[in-house]
Amino acid sequence: MKEALEVLDHVRLNFSPTGLLALNITIAFIMFGVALDIKFEHFKELVMRPKSVLVGIISQFLVLPAVTYLFILVLNPTPTVALGMLLIAACPGGNVSNFMSAMAKGNLALSVSLTGIATLAATFMTPINFALWGRFYINFYNNASAHELLVPIEIDFFQMVQTVVILLGIPVFVGLMFSQYLPKFTAKIRKPIRQLSIIIFIAYVIILLSANFDHFRKFIHLVFLIVLVHNALALISGYSLSSLARLPRIDRRTITIETGIQNSGLALVLMFNPKIFPPELELGGMTIIAAWWGVWHILSGFGVSYLMSRYKLSKAFKA
Repeated sequence: MKEALEVLDHVRLNFSPTGLLALNITIAFIMFGVALDIKFEHFKELVMRPKSVLVGIISQFLVLPAVTYLFILVLNPTPTVALGMLLIAACPGGNVSNFMSAMAKGNLALSVSLTGIATLAATFMTPINFALWGRFYINFYNNASAHELLVPIEIDFFQMVQTVVILLGIPVFVGLMFSQYLPKFTAKIRKPIRQLSIIIFIAYVIILLSANFDHFRKFIHLVFLIVLVHNALALISGYSLSSLARLPRIDRRTITIETGIQNSGLALVLMFNPKIFPPELELGGMTIIAAWWGVWHILSGFGVSYLMSRYKLSKAFKA
């Protein structure tokens, strides 16, 4: 396994700021559509009952990195793959999780709140988790070759605030205004916007795949099962913790998705930042893991959300 994965280190992905901008625009539009189903009173309920928010944050920033570390000990991959998995686990939940939560008929206000809080918390939690669990990994295997990959990560807090405001704050606020003050018009546009969001998102996934199709075709067999199991563990962790905390089922759905949908785009941005990871480092294993995560968690998220939406919630579990 390890010998086969070593070939990934020499891979260079096609990654452009233009592609990231297109993703951000897509997410902003999706968030507007998601917010059409939210009311102000939903956020008031979270303030009165913050337990679900706390469990969601613990699931993302404490449980998932720990579970990832244990999986790495069992798998024993190459250092770049191992640290790539840890960096993914250290990132906050992805913004598309809100769309998935809406599909799953989960708690949308909880999903939006968790995404916003986790994205801001990532400015210090992502570097801490990557350094902490990366150090545990290096010390466990006494792997000298991995030391140069464990670089200190810096995330600009004000950049993250800008991201939250632009991708979450503005679209959600506008959507809330439509829902609150233009209910008849909102009822007419809600379904078309949801359908258009799905089409746009699928188109983006196809474009993402085509930009690096040759790389995925050559190396997908090396990372497919790793990402599949890792993502499954993330989803199971979120569901298990929220179940142990005896949260309402509607909140369990959201926390499951929030834990399983990670911001792999942030991971790629960090990997391609020359101020963080010097260009001379061969990070093919890290980038392939993050790139395939970005594709796979969308597919798994759609699948899990669809299955969840098929099961109706009783009134006892909606509150």
